[in-house]
Amino acid sequence: MNLKQLSETLGLSQTTVSRALNGYPEVAEATRRKVLEAAQAHNYRPNARAKSLATGRSMAIGHVIPVSAKHEMVNPIFADFVAGAGEAYLQHGFDMVLSLVPDDGEEAAYRELAAKRSVDGIIVHGPRTDDERIAMLRDIGLPFVVHGRMSRHADDYDWVDVNNLRAFYRATEFLLDLGHRRIALINGLVSMDFAARRLDGFTQALATRGIAPDPDLIRSDEMTEAYGYRSAGEMLDLADPPTAFLCSSIIAALGVRRAIEARGLAMARDVSIITHDDDLSYLSNRGEVPIFTATRSSVRDAGRLCAERVISLVQNPVQPAQQVLLEADLTVGQSTGPAPARTARDT
Repeated sequence: MNLKQLSETLGLSQTTVSRALNGYPEVAEATRRKVLEAAQAHNYRPNARAKSLATGRSMAIGHVIPVSAKHEMVNPIFADFVAGAGEAYLQHGFDMVLSLVPDDGEEAAYRELAAKRSVDGIIVHGPRTDDERIAMLRDIGLPFVVHGRMSRHADDYDWVDVNNLRAFYRATEFLLDLGHRRIALINGLVSMDFAARRLDGFTQALATRGIAPDPDLIRSDEMTEAYGYRSAGEMLDLADPPTAFLCSSIIAALGVRRAIEARGLAMARDVSIITHDDDLSYLSNRGEVPIFTATRSSVRDAGRLCAERVISLVQNPVQPAQQVLLEADLTVGQSTGPAPARTARDT
């Protein structure tokens, strides 16, 4: 069904139907709802080129991804984020433009997308604690939403983030309540904002029990299975090894589990693990009793929320900044238990 046929079916002009589908504010809400329901019922899909010509928009959202040896964004977590964003793009008739660039080519890529009018908006990934992209993106003039936050900037820009500090505070507190005192943190790169906040949550929870963080039990790196395995192995071989691990990724947690089992130890009985779990489609921790105790958040939901927000900004740029802070659920699984008697002691 084309636009003309949809208009005739509804008894409305093609202009009204087009404006309703494209989110123009002057269309009455009842009319917009009627048009959207009819479009869905008749499986109407606008012609992307015609829509672009009619609106003066590219009908695309950009994602600029640095392919770095220090921080690889193209991973299962990013794939789930894109899947969530894709749901919103499909619903609103937008395409996704993905640009993979070297670390030093990120700014040039943003500016080229704007100059060529290849995209109507941007979703920013991997915010760093010292990120300087806010000023540059404002200079470019494209609407943008940040997946995460940039600590050194005021909250006058749009972002969607999980409460990383609170999640890791609660996870550390849970292990402390089980009697663990030698708790290791297998973190992401602390130059990344999410990892810095998780470190803060971990150290603050220890401080409430009068425990100083041990530098030998804190690691920071790209969150791979090999990194989890190597780091956990080195810590377990210490004279005073940890009895629990807190991991920033389920991928790294799998490596920690492998290191535990390689030493003839049992997860939960001898060494406990809590992981941050992004509820990944192809690496699920769900089940009647999950394998890992986890602070769970859906990166797919975050992708959808970011996409919906940037589309809203494209359709109506003059609106106040909006921030969405998601809370992570703490789900108890098979990977945690009381601290072994040799290390448990009164608080």
